Amino acid sequence: MSDIKRIGVLTGGGDCPGLNAVIRAVTKSAIVDYGLEVIGINDGFLGLVEDRTQPLTDADVSGILTRGGTILGSNNKCNPKKFADVKPDGSFEIIDVTDRCMNNIKKHGIDALVVIGGDGTMACAKTFVDLGVNCIGVPKTIDNDLVGTDVTFGFATAVATATEAIDRIHDTAASHHRAMVVEVMGRNAGWIALHAGLASGSDIILLPEMPFELDKVCQVVEHRRDTGKGFSIICVSEGAMPKGGAQVVREVDPTSPDPIRLGGIGRLITEQIEAKTGVETRNTVLGYIQRGGTPVPEDRVLATQFGHHAIHTLLSGQPNRLIVMHGRAVTHAPLEAAAGKQRTVPLDHPLLATALAVGTSFGV
Repeated sequence: MSDIKRIGVLTGGGDCPGLNAVIRAVTKSAIVDYGLEVIGINDGFLGLVEDRTQPLTDADVSGILTRGGTILGSNNKCNPKKFADVKPDGSFEIIDVTDRCMNNIKKHGIDALVVIGGDGTMACAKTFVDLGVNCIGVPKTIDNDLVGTDVTFGFATAVATATEAIDRIHDTAASHHRAMVVEVMGRNAGWIALHAGLASGSDIILLPEMPFELDKVCQVVEHRRDTGKGFSIICVSEGAMPKGGAQVVREVDPTSPDPIRLGGIGRLITEQIEAKTGVETRNTVLGYIQRGGTPVPEDRVLATQFGHHAIHTLLSGQPNRLIVMHGRAVTHAPLEAAAGKQRTVPLDHPLLATALAVGTSFGV
């Protein structure tokens, strides 16, 4: 598409290992392969609202492949169509500021946007697609819950971090004969808990997709105690919930397009397990450490592939696409396929059967 001379790139949503690898690949591919100019938009769509940008050159992205976070900054609260305009007195009004964004896109001569993010970011991008802006989406989330792709970069690093943490907690659990509850991220999808739980040999894995029965969780803990195993490891996704119950909400932020912050299920079941079984039980919340740190090689390679393919797809005349991984092939799908949707663990997923076969309980 010869009419594309300058592109903008932004990272939306929460930070994630591999973001810098995508920025690097997008910038280098755009400059080296196609002679384009690249404009970095700071702090996601907020930078587009507030007109905060920076030019990106080959030198600017040199050496960032191994760095965690994002050199452009990110924001997981700004949806230009539903922007929280906060007043000096702390009150706020939800307004539509897409016109500001469109003015800034025109001001900087941006011909297309490369938008790196999850389902919320893609929903924001869809707004601009509808206004005629050519957008290429790159799927990012440690939760691995984006519809349309088999995997997202950042997931492998988050699983590696969680697995290492649970491995270390094994030592304390065995030494003190305790049940140890480890709460991991994932929102409404249990991919991190399933993979890290299976990789670490957790005795119980609790997923949002499979509401658990506390009595069955306690039966596993008691059985392990009574048969001399002495300790239990429970890996619980932050979105897990008891059968007939509800998810535990840590906080609600009315200024955010995604106001619900999950968290606290680990503490809750820790208290209940100890009260019902008499087994000393402790809780660890891994939290944001799962989103930080240098990406593992798998994520670096995937992010680089995604970034390069984003530019190739854009310049080959295929607008408004989402870069995805199907099997071992990097390809693309309609961007709107991922907007505002989440990919959860299907109940017939083979890893569930594998976990059951090696004696793992899901509390059901």
